Amino acid sequence: MLMTDRDSWLGVEMRHLAALDAIARERSFSGAARALGYTQSAISQQLALLERIVGERLVERPGGPRPVSLTPAGEVLLRHGRRVVDQLGAARADLEAWSAGSAGELRVGTYHTVGAKILPRVVGRLAGAVPDVRVGLVERPDEGELLSLVERGELDLTFMLFPPAPGPFASVELLRDPFMLLVADHSPVAEQDRRPTLADVARLPLIAYDRVRDVTRPEAYLRGTPDVVFRSNDDETIHGLVAAGMGAALLPRLSVDRGYPGVRAIELSAGLPPRVIGLAWHRDRDPLPAAREFVAVTERVCEELRGEHPDAYAAASTGRSSSA
Repeated sequence: MLMTDRDSWLGVEMRHLAALDAIARERSFSGAARALGYTQSAISQQLALLERIVGERLVERPGGPRPVSLTPAGEVLLRHGRRVVDQLGAARADLEAWSAGSAGELRVGTYHTVGAKILPRVVGRLAGAVPDVRVGLVERPDEGELLSLVERGELDLTFMLFPPAPGPFASVELLRDPFMLLVADHSPVAEQDRRPTLADVARLPLIAYDRVRDVTRPEAYLRGTPDVVFRSNDDETIHGLVAAGMGAALLPRLSVDRGYPGVRAIELSAGLPPRVIGLAWHRDRDPLPAAREFVAVTERVCEELRGEHPDAYAAASTGRSSSA
């Protein structure tokens, strides 16, 4: 008899979901057993019990050396199961932080632009406000990786770009960073007596960012298919290739080094929305006092940046937003 009533689902255990996840990743029972440190028979038993509890076949077993795969029902359960496992990781992180008290480490995700222009000011001031807390930084070129670490409880908060990616996140906007056109000094565009339009930019070979969400790619606002000759997330590389005449680049103002030899940064006429920088954290976690202080200090630093360059940086909208 299948255990399909609601109370039977209380028999689902974390080890069952971990086994399903390992089977999906390894595409074999033996691989799942090696990944989790179990015997293959233990993996088979855990899956069989899980299938009995939910009343559905979760894994296709083709037999022989062919890889196994999840059924549609298995895919549905795995999506929910991974959230449960991630939530447990967040709970563990909260408990470890509670045990550490006011001391400990604040784990913050960042990417290159923020690390160069905003983060040094924030870390310096935070050391004076909460001297017992160490700031552990994790840098990734892809903000999606950083948000995944927040979801699993491996980061306390991270810098990110709006709009927020889907997930269990709360967030606050910090700064609206406008895009500029970076060209070589000898480029005809640099000699124009007017600001270039998006139509002008669309005719140029471009060096663009790599591994960012499509909604944050500035070239997505150009008509037609832009001629992207190279992609990189390293701002110095982009500046060097622009100076060498390989192409132009649409860069946020925070990424532009006006002192770099052989390049010129030009304001655009209109039509390109700014990049919106924010901070995100897990909405179901109890924020550490140090995390709340980090957010407050970062907001003050960004307000100072706007004051230093009032014509360049627009104020971010206040308040937090969540995405399920």
